[in-house]
Amino acid sequence: MPCASCKTYYAADLKACPVCKAAERVSPAAAPVRASILSNEVCPDPIALEEERERFLREFKSQVFASQVPANGTGNMRCIHDENHLSGPEPAAVCQGCYDHLQERVDVLEAALHMDLKEAAQIVYDAVWADPTDSTKTYENAAHALLTELRKRSGVAQVFGLLQPLSD
Repeated sequence: MPCASCKTYYAADLKACPVCKAAERVSPAAAPVRASILSNEVCPDPIALEEERERFLREFKSQVFASQVPANGTGNMRCIHDENHLSGPEPAAVCQGCYDHLQERVDVLEAALHMDLKEAAQIVYDAVWADPTDSTKTYENAAHALLTELRKRSGVAQVFGLLQPLSD
């Protein structure tokens, strides 16, 4: 039985409540049981209840969708790089996450192109003198070595096979 003052349950062998030190106990009060259906209440029609539920869900979804529409009201997100669109705003065609990922890749590629002149000269020198037996291939070896180094620095995968030239 619980304590009369703080309603804390405690062991029967204790003389007083360990929380408030009161000695009196009371029987737990049972919550009044409400009849599930009173005589004047009518059980709602299950079909009407389901229709009301569907209507509420449709309204809720439309409110959620309306809260996600951008402020310009056109439904299209505008490009945040206005400096690139001098003629006026244009809709964004790429999400910001993809744009950031591509920008990182472009930065790496650009950094690879900023090769020091001495480094490039050393790569060419090493390629020319790697195979001095065939003097007809020295330019080809040098070009191949430079391209390989640029690909390695930029993280571009090595292409195996013939590359097709871009059409003009």
